[in-house]
Parts: sequence; C-alpha cells; structure tokens
Amino acid sequence: MSGSLRTEAVRPLLSACRYFAAALAFLLTVTGVQAQTSLLSDAKPVAVATKEIKRFQIGRDIKTFGPLTFLGGLELLSSDRNIGGLSGIESLDGGQSLIAITDNGLWFAADVEQEPDGTPLGISNGRYIAMRDLDGKTLRKQWRHDTEAMTFDGNTLLVAAEQANAIYRYPWPLLTGQENMIEDLSVSPEIKSLRGSKGLEAMAMAPEGSALSGTLVAIAERGAEGEANLPGFLIRDGAQHLFTISRSDRFDATDAAFLPSGDLLLLERRYNLRDLIGMRLRRFAAADIKPSAHLDGEILMVADFGYQIDNMEGLAVHVSEAGQTIVTLISDNNRSLLQRTLLLRFALSGALNQ
Repeated sequence: MSGSLRTEAVRPLLSACRYFAAALAFLLTVTGVQAQTSLLSDAKPVAVATKEIKRFQIGRDIKTFGPLTFLGGLELLSSDRNIGGLSGIESLDGGQSLIAITDNGLWFAADVEQEPDGTPLGISNGRYIAMRDLDGKTLRKQWRHDTEAMTFDGNTLLVAAEQANAIYRYPWPLLTGQENMIEDLSVSPEIKSLRGSKGLEAMAMAPEGSALSGTLVAIAERGAEGEANLPGFLIRDGAQHLFTISRSDRFDATDAAFLPSGDLLLLERRYNLRDLIGMRLRRFAAADIKPSAHLDGEILMVADFGYQIDNMEGLAVHVSEAGQTIVTLISDNNRSLLQRTLLLRFALSGALNQ
C-alpha cells in the first residue's frame, strides 16, 4: 500500500478517535457537573404539578422532526408565581435533575422523573431561592436581576444578566443557594452598549477537547435595530472578539448550548402580534465560529402555534448513559396566566449525535 493510500485508509479512524476524545471530554465535564445530588438546601420548597405532553405537533402523532426525535414534554404547574419566568437551564445527573434561573433573579432546582431514554415523566423536589451579589444582597435589591442565561465553565457557574449586559460568576456546587457571587466579569464596551432589553440573552461554554475549548460564547437577543445581525462574542483569557449571526424572519436569540462535537446550537423564538409565536433551532459548525465571522448556520427545526411551544427561552444538552445526545427546552411564561411553562425533550439522531 502506498503512503498516500495508507494515509487515506487511516484518516476515518483518526477522525473517529478525535470525535471520541471530544465526546469523552464533554461527558466527563458534564458528569463532573452532574455529580451533585443536594443543591440549594436553604431554598424554599415548592409544589410543582405536571401535565404530560405526548405530541409535539398538535393533532399529529409524529415523533421525528428533522434530526430531532420528540421524547415527550411536561407542562409545569404551580400556584407559586415564582415558578415562572424560567430563562436558563442546565441538565444534571444524566437528565435526572435540573437547575434553572428565572428572569427575576432566582435559582430554581428540581428532580426530573424520566424513562431510561430520557422521556420526562414528572417533576419533584422543586425549590427556589434568591441569587446574591458580591456583598450577599439579592440581585433584585440591586436591580441586576434580569438573569437570562447560564453555563458551566468546568469549575464555576456563569450567569448572564440582560439589562445590565453583565456576566456573573458563582461557585459550584450551590450547596445552600445563599452563596455569594464570586465575580462580576469585566466585559468589553461592545457588550455593555448592547440594547437594554435586547442585550445578552444566550451563553455557552465550549466543551474540553473541542475546537473552541475554553471559550465562552455570548450572544445578544437582537442587534442594534430591525433585522440587524445578532452580535456574538468569543470570550477567553481576557480577550473578547466579535462575530455576527444572521437574523431572519423576526426570530430573536434566547439560549445556546454546545454539542459534544463542539458545534453550537442556538435556540430562537419570536413572540409578536404579526407572527404570534414561533421557535427555531439552528446549528453552527465549530470550525465556522471564529473572530469576525458571519454565520448563517443550519436550521434544524422550526415550530409555530401548531406545535406545543410557548415563549421558548432555555436550552440544555446532556449525554445519556446510552451515549444519546438529549436536548431539553424550557419556556418562560412571564408569570402570566395566559402562558405556559413547558419542558420539552428531544433526542438528536444521525451525525448530530456524534
């Protein structure tokens, strides 16, 4: 066999090894994050009832939507209005529990009863507590509480606040829930100048072993005006680089999460009188995400009022024990009787599960 043929023969194996290493690093990172069974011990217990959602598309018994297979969903019901406004979420313990933030500065945690494949069956052990700043005061007292996104950086928990266009660092694990903020990160003037209520909305930390390993990606809900591109930022080692994402069809960015491969998922929603309600998931290849890049991405799924969606704002990704990539979405009901808090689960199929 010639040298060139030998190289071609081993190239697929090398590629597979690189993916396996990245996926293992992602799983180990997530496992390290998940190995916490008692969080927010000082939090207020709250009863959360659920209503099962068996069909994603209303009136049609379809499970497959592009590369996503609908596993099931839950409508979360509580008489306590604080169990609303959920805007950021992380899946823990292989999907058996979750931690979330509300847009009025609360931590929320709960256990998720699920089937072996990740299908959600119910919610138990719900609890919430106010987030605290560097001095131990609640974020709501300081008017720094419009908390919209969260992500782990391997050792700590990062939270983005939209109105303030700020990123807060918290210790992990949050054993009591009363832990003070560790740091209010220094961010660039470009981030601070984002539109107030359309500022930092989505945030994700690239997994170890991926092309962007160690890079925090932060994305604004909307650009400067109208259909302007969405500003995105690559933050690492004190440097902050701008990139942009095409905005189209009046969708706004609401959350982001990395896949084990290092590709980025972006959750988008629209909620207006013209379109009523909509949700979109886009994927961006890891190799395309770089300073000054302009990204269009691949649309994986679009849903409107003919589907079981609401004001979709939270996105989380975890890998099951069986090696399946699971996507969890949650909606922000704005603490309104006219809206719903939905938790939806999908499994990624084909190449996206690699």
